[in-house]
Amino acid sequence: MGKKVLISGASIAGPALAYWLGRHGFEVTVVELAPHLRKGGQSVDFRGDTHLTVLERMGVLDELRRVQTGGSPITFVDETGRARLRLPAEFAGGDIEVLRGDLARILHAHSLPYAEYRFGESVAELRQDDAGVHVRFRSGAAGTFDLVIGADGLHSNIRRLAFGPEEQYVTHLGYYAAAWSLPNHLGVGFGEGSVGVNVPGRFAAVGTGKQDPQTAGAFFVFAADQLIYDRHDQERQKAIIAEAFAGIGWQVPRLLATLREADDLYFDSISRADVPSWSNGRVALVGDAACGATIGGMGTGTGIVAAYALAGELTAADGDHAAAFTRYEGLLREYAQRCQKGGDRTGRFLAPGSFGLRMRNWTLSRPRILNWMLAEGKKVTGIDLPEYRQLEASLG
Repeated sequence: MGKKVLISGASIAGPALAYWLGRHGFEVTVVELAPHLRKGGQSVDFRGDTHLTVLERMGVLDELRRVQTGGSPITFVDETGRARLRLPAEFAGGDIEVLRGDLARILHAHSLPYAEYRFGESVAELRQDDAGVHVRFRSGAAGTFDLVIGADGLHSNIRRLAFGPEEQYVTHLGYYAAAWSLPNHLGVGFGEGSVGVNVPGRFAAVGTGKQDPQTAGAFFVFAADQLIYDRHDQERQKAIIAEAFAGIGWQVPRLLATLREADDLYFDSISRADVPSWSNGRVALVGDAACGATIGGMGTGTGIVAAYALAGELTAADGDHAAAFTRYEGLLREYAQRCQKGGDRTGRFLAPGSFGLRMRNWTLSRPRILNWMLAEGKKVTGIDLPEYRQLEASLG
């Protein structure tokens, strides 16, 4: 009972959960709306012993270390290019920093022996009863599963279908973020890492990494009330970004010029998801779909930890999914919310107003304060996890 599981989302939490469920003997299917694994993307990081322990138990820690970026130091400048604040690589990079695309590729490869993947597919309808969750897919195919798990991010389709409209659970935090890749021909200086210009309510940065010095990445953040736009209309999104950064100096006009030809634009609000209960009958949420933040909420590490715990609790419950979902949420909710709080400050940190800009630069120029913040960040990511190793050992 309870062994046939459908997971929606093949980014981070989905493949991690597929790996553990497959290892524990579940029959796993993963659907992903995108036609293939997404490549590239911004850097993501892992911090503290809990994150590293779960990665080690998965058998991916050494592989991630081989592709780590080494962190991304950042220099904040004014419109004349004068440096106002420099932050070390470990401030944003944690213990291990990797490109999101590399992480997704590694997790997919490790889970592939244990799961069936269907790209270009998503759930159109679901209905649950005592026999299971009856699913109709976008392609027209249908199937019945014992459980359905939404690992499909802040704008979760499964949460919308099984819990209610997105506006009930997602709160706009007053900012938008954009990222895209471009040829590394700007020569902004200051060495490896990122350089970004600040004006009140705006932040525009460009950076390079060790792995591909021929390619740079742009990252923009700006303050704005909630905007109405089509999330699939990239031309409209590009226009929004260009309008928000019009008239700003430094390298911004050159970066905006590369946006016109960008085919990998990421654009989204900086928002937070809060779901009162992470499960509804046979449907549960994991990662950002349950308790996420767009940027700065340590969602990648939290998703990895949550996938490990959910799979372990489902295995330990021996078919009693309701008990497993309750224990999973009881174990993770406070931890996830503690990590999530960092996302509330991301926009204000990167693109503050005039006074906030002066205060940030003054405060973080003090090594003592900076070191304290780094130490506190590691504490937030810690939690005592069950090992579930006896279950793994029983599978060989």
